[in-house]
Formats: sequence, structure tokens, C-alpha cells
Amino acid sequence: MRVAILGCGYVGIELGRQLTEAGHDAVGVRRSADGLAAIEAAGFEAVEADLTDDESLTTVPDVDAVVFAASTGGRGADAARRIYVDGLRTVLDHFAARESPPDRLVYTSSTGVHGDHDGDWVDESTPLDPTTPKTEVLVAAEDLALDAGETHGIDGTVARFAGLYGPDRYRLERYLSGPVTEGYLNMVHRDDAAGSVRFLLADDLARGAVVQVVDDEPVSKWAFADWLAEQCDVPEPPKQTKADRLADPGLSDAAKRRIRTSKRCSNERLRELGYELRYPTFRAGYRAAVGEYRVE
Repeated sequence: MRVAILGCGYVGIELGRQLTEAGHDAVGVRRSADGLAAIEAAGFEAVEADLTDDESLTTVPDVDAVVFAASTGGRGADAARRIYVDGLRTVLDHFAARESPPDRLVYTSSTGVHGDHDGDWVDESTPLDPTTPKTEVLVAAEDLALDAGETHGIDGTVARFAGLYGPDRYRLERYLSGPVTEGYLNMVHRDDAAGSVRFLLADDLARGAVVQVVDDEPVSKWAFADWLAEQCDVPEPPKQTKADRLADPGLSDAAKRRIRTSKRCSNERLRELGYELRYPTFRAGYRAAVGEYRVE
């Protein structure tokens, strides 16, 4: 299997490593010189292209599957629409027009599309309730991906990632220092985010479907912070209720929406498909980071 990973960054590079180790061919696609160098350092093919430019995409070789893993780098809704909706449409139009088009697409989305559920469980069947202009864009992109089989002859899968963590993204100080605002954390280690996409492609699963990619144990932020403090042998951080945090007059509307949003994401479908998590909970996933912190 040959797979093009478009927007090959934090998860994409790990996906390329895993595909290569499993005997597949990975092609990482980025625009920046630094991004291309990181792909090459990971040991697989790097190609320069702009996902929003049809002509630029001609540099990408023919592949069996495309993974759309681009990121806006935290920018707003307009940038998100240009990348996730306009860019994804350009990618689909381009690859569908090829003499040898791919027959699979995996679009990496976010559990942020669910909005607020007051701490209740959500899964792939839960009606979507995006709470920000940016998550509205993510929903529109999911629809494009899921419709791609009918519109472009390329079967789409949506891999809906929870909060990513892992090497260079553990953010221990954020929780050890506090104050920690109440709410739930839904997380997945980078290696499992990549591993789940590799698994869905290699085992030819979830065509035309959504799969939530999250670990086994959503956890309250307060409980997580206290566990982390215990493991790192430091005092428990100060806590803050949502009401106290929302009373801050300097908070933006976007920050207020994030604070109010609470849900627990189920990975039952991913488990039923047969994927075995390398890091089933935060306890396993943070072990290396805790060890490094204690050594320091």
C-alpha cells in the first residue's frame, strides 16, 4: 500500500514511520522546508506541495490512499475553512481526476465537533453540536470526506481525534502549576492517533464511516492534575471552578465556550473494530514524561 500523508506534521510523521515499519510506502507532503526535513529525518519520502493548489499537487505521486492531516496551527475559522474545506475539496477534485486515483481517504477531525454535553458520554452516533465557527468548519469538512465515495469515487473515513499528547506535547507544567479549571479531558497519545489511522487503512475498515480516536478513560482535569502531582512528587495544584474561571473579565468568547464545553468521548467503535491501544489511559501515556520530570 502506498499512502500520501497530506499536511504531514505531528501525527503524520508518526503515521509515516508506522506505515514504513509495516512494509508500506509513505509519502509525506508539506510546504515548508522544515516540515520536509522532518519527514526525511523520519525515514520516508518527502514531497513539497500546497494542498490548496491543484497544480502544486501534481508533484505528489499516485497512491492507494490519501490521509488529509493538515493543521491550521491554531488560526481562526477563515483559515480553517481555507484548509479543511476548500483544501480538502481541491485534494478530492485533483486525485479523483487522475488516471490512477486512490480509492481511500482518511480525514483527521476533532472531537470538538460535539460541543457541550454537560459531561455525558458521546459517540459516533451522537448528533453534532459545534459551538464555534471553527468547529462548524470541521463538521463541513467531515461531510465532504464522508460524501467523497459518492461525489469522487474515493471512499472517505473520518478519524475524529481527541486531545493529542505525546513527545513534545505533554504540557506537564500547565497542570502541575495550576490553577486547573474543572471539566473533562478526552485524550489520545500521538502514537495511537497515528496507529489507529494505520490500522483502519491496513485492515480496510470504516469506509464511509466515522471512528472516534480516544483512549479508554476520559478523566476530570482535577483528578488528572492530582494524579500527575502525586507521580511527580509535587504538591497538588490549585483548583478553579468553571464559574470562577468564567468570572475573569479578560476571557475571550472562544475561551468561555471551551470552558463550558464538557463531554466524555467513547472509543467503543474503535475497540470493536479491533484496534489495540498502545497507551490505553493517561497513566500509561504519561509514564515517560513523569520519569523525565523526576530525573530533572
